[in-house]
Amino acid sequence: MFERPKAGERAVLVHIDIAGDTGDENLNEFHELVVSAGAEPVAIVTGVRRKFDPKYYVGTGKVAEIAEVVLAEAADVVLFNHALAPSQERNLEAMLECRVLDRTGLILDIFAQRAHSHEGRLQVELAQLKHLSTRLVRGWTHLERQKGGIGLRGPGETQLETDRRLLNERIKQLNKRLDKVQRRRKQSRKARQRAELPTISLVGYTNAGKSTLFNNLTNSGVYAADQLFATLDPTFRRLELPQTGAVVLADTVGFIRHLPHDLIAAFQSTLEESRNSDLLLHVIDAHSAERHTMIEQVNEVLKEIDASTVPQIEVFNKIDLLDGEPPRIDRDEHGNVRRVWVSAQADVGMELLLEAIAEQFRDQRVHHWLNLPPDAGRLRARLFDLEAVRSEKFGQQGEWYLEIEMDERAFEQLKRQTLLDETMILADGPQSLAIVRQDS
Repeated sequence: MFERPKAGERAVLVHIDIAGDTGDENLNEFHELVVSAGAEPVAIVTGVRRKFDPKYYVGTGKVAEIAEVVLAEAADVVLFNHALAPSQERNLEAMLECRVLDRTGLILDIFAQRAHSHEGRLQVELAQLKHLSTRLVRGWTHLERQKGGIGLRGPGETQLETDRRLLNERIKQLNKRLDKVQRRRKQSRKARQRAELPTISLVGYTNAGKSTLFNNLTNSGVYAADQLFATLDPTFRRLELPQTGAVVLADTVGFIRHLPHDLIAAFQSTLEESRNSDLLLHVIDAHSAERHTMIEQVNEVLKEIDASTVPQIEVFNKIDLLDGEPPRIDRDEHGNVRRVWVSAQADVGMELLLEAIAEQFRDQRVHHWLNLPPDAGRLRARLFDLEAVRSEKFGQQGEWYLEIEMDERAFEQLKRQTLLDETMILADGPQSLAIVRQDS
């Protein structure tokens, strides 16, 4: 399907700085991407240009230099830390006489290796096919003309046209299958909403330590490794917060600068988990010198998927790698939690993080006394299922008096479902229960 580097494949890395371009890729990050893909970097070719060359991206002199390195290192593939046009990839392959892959293709390959769930594999294949559809011509240059002559007449279309048609049909099939998967995901999301459990999503730059943090908070065994995109498929676990009850914690795919648009489009259903969350924990590698740039990149992706308005707490992780950085909670001028400094690997500051999360939801909770008539048994059972009942008294006419504390969103939803109306809420609270408590 997609040209995927074999493990241990010898790779020459090419990184060119374009003068005046503030969006240049990071060379160290590119090296990590290559290693994460399973390739072996054997040489790095760098350079500076005023603008990219439309034919080769680099100049002919630099192409000759890369060709010499490929020959000297017996390289199998040349990886560019840039987005190449299909024609540029094709021209470079002809000149270098080996495979050429750009940054987008490299990230797609890593995603293909990391996808384990059915949905994840469908999403990656869809992104690969969309990327490949613009590059079909490079594989069929020798078949672009319809063959003629006795026994060689074709079916009425060139091989390229046939392949493109089959590719489009496969994309349509994948979209239909993903639609079914997305409907199931929406049903699961609605089920969590009916259970009135708030959702918290871990977001952040790739390799910021999200999965390690997830495992620490939930005592789970989600795969975590010091590599880019170690986690691709989202994972959900129940998390009990002190004094506020249960929430659902979601571990999601990491972001990276210039995340390919085909991937964003293909992973819309996965990214929706962040958009529909009640709180985002933005996990940041506190030890990274690029952390401020990474924060900006993550916020850009959140904006692109319409998740920028979701409340966010910044979690500065890996403080064990910083000299003398203590675990703490930073607050804004209004006293609200802004960021928490922790180390998930060293289990430092995790109780502060739980406290900060609980505080976020504690402000969104309601406390009421309810007077439920004898025929409101369904509502009473629902409140107990939600673990909202703090105490209960019984009236002389078979009614119930319940002290409840619960999430404000869940309380409003009960009212929308007409299970609870305003007449059941005791305005005076416990004071109106003096006679009841005396008779009970």
